[in-house]
Amino acid sequence: MSESGRAWVYGDGINTDLLAPAAYLKGSMEELAAHCLQDLDPDFARSVKEGDVFVAGDNLGIGSSREQAPQALQMLGIRTVLAKSFGRIFYRNALNLGMPALVCADTDRIRSGDRLRVDATAGVVENLTSGETLACESLPPHLVEMVADGGLIPHLKKKLAGGR
Repeated sequence: MSESGRAWVYGDGINTDLLAPAAYLKGSMEELAAHCLQDLDPDFARSVKEGDVFVAGDNLGIGSSREQAPQALQMLGIRTVLAKSFGRIFYRNALNLGMPALVCADTDRIRSGDRLRVDATAGVVENLTSGETLACESLPPHLVEMVADGGLIPHLKKKLAGGR
């Protein structure tokens, strides 16, 4: 499972309130996504492209247990998230939505705008801009399968229908 795109790099403590601002939780997902990270980077939501990679430091997704936080990133086109560490609920929500979330100790070696190729199965990030290869914690096979199926619900439907 390999994804490639432009890196959007942020620091430590990017919380669910920044990713999914409370003022927009009662509106549509489209409206919420349009305000993703607005207090930190007002250009993010309108500039991110399909296939881009969200990169953070420690504690990505800490805060309230908003499934909308990884969902807003996904709706904007982010296909993979990398961080030194994750809030556990955010981590699981991302995977449940079919978006690889990889722990990568060296996210500080990635710069905004770098072109990345991420192999979640192997736990490898290739920085196509710098030529550097970074190691991440690979996803276990059962989570790779779930993500490849599109997330938890499609995965369970496949399993219940007798698919492998």
